[in-house]
Amino acid sequence: MGKMATYLDKILASHRGAARADNRDVPVLVVEAQKCPPARGFAAALRNGAHVGPGGPAVIAEIKRRSPSKGPLAPDLVAGVVAKSYAGAGAACLSVLTDNEFFGGSAEDLAEARAAVELPVLRKDFTVSAADVCDARLMGADALLLIVGALSSGELAELLQLARHLGLDALVEVHDEVEAELALSAGAEMVGVNQRDLVTFSVDTDRAVRVSAALPGTVVRVAESGIRTRDDVRRLADAGFDAVLVGEALVTASDPGAALASLTGAAS
Repeated sequence: MGKMATYLDKILASHRGAARADNRDVPVLVVEAQKCPPARGFAAALRNGAHVGPGGPAVIAEIKRRSPSKGPLAPDLVAGVVAKSYAGAGAACLSVLTDNEFFGGSAEDLAEARAAVELPVLRKDFTVSAADVCDARLMGADALLLIVGALSSGELAELLQLARHLGLDALVEVHDEVEAELALSAGAEMVGVNQRDLVTFSVDTDRAVRVSAALPGTVVRVAESGIRTRDDVRRLADAGFDAVLVGEALVTASDPGAALASLTGAAS
């Protein structure tokens, strides 16, 4: 097993341990989550052509302080400031890491980012339980991440259904055609193809292009990981992706908004 598999195993073990120790009453959480104001439409913002630059895909700009593999990226970022910078540069949506142990994120980062802008916000975390889904809604998220490789098919279908019940969009993340089929079988309407190989940790753009071809046009297609240049974005748009999710290349730049504009061609 390579680096990423080790990180993922460790992260999932931590989150599943926390889920087992969580003795909150899920039906009570569901009722609380249902009282939240309506979510901003995340998938709709991507589907409705909230594009940056000429003919480019929509951009989900990520707020990320650190990563398990790279260490600190932007540990001192101010979530609200970065969110405004992204919105000003034309991001369609935001993604905010809320995992604290491995990524230095928090529910407070998400709430602060969302309050600063009008954009829909994805809770980027490792969702493994019904309580996690409720927590996403309760902290103000408009969408959450479900990773096919981290869930059984039963869990995926159940969490996807609960997310819908609470008015949340779900970005269902896959790494290959087999996982894409599982995502579609569970009813995914928005599929993220992670270009990073879980075993070798390398980025494989051919993988994204290949998996995109296996997805029906009715699905909102999002490319994730390793997107650093305008050519990367263009190639993914040509492969049929509706959106790209970019984090590291933006948060490590001295001006994240300018980096976003440069990436999409909006600055030219």
